[in-house]
Amino acid sequence: SARQPIPFPHKTHIAKKAVCTDCHETVEKGPIAGIPSVKTCMICHDQIATDHALIKQVANYSQKGIEIPWQRVYGFTHEAHVRFQHAPHIRAKVDCAACHGDVANQTVAERVVNHTMGFCVNCHRQKGASNDCLTCHY
Repeated sequence: SARQPIPFPHKTHIAKKAVCTDCHETVEKGPIAGIPSVKTCMICHDQIATDHALIKQVANYSQKGIEIPWQRVYGFTHEAHVRFQHAPHIRAKVDCAACHGDVANQTVAERVVNHTMGFCVNCHRQKGASNDCLTCHY
């Protein structure tokens, strides 16, 4: 599993009523959910929990103008020739947890769902979505 520079507490943020799209803001607009920029963190943490040790680390990245070097947890290899798009899945009301597991109860995001072709094909079959090769592959 990927080693993160800061043990980002998803669970804490969800408990405070944050939703995935608050931070992963490009998920509704395009192919990638996007790893939040340090600016996104500072929208809230410029004023919230500023004395917390982890927030001080985030603020330090921000003050230096350096992005937090988050490590991707999910994604397809170039060799898979998969052209995955988040936006149509969001429009189809697929819950984030369907593909990413119960991140709301994780501290640091962990890969708990294997995105195999069978996983995707079965879901498409259940939801009546296209299973044409070119839907996902290039």
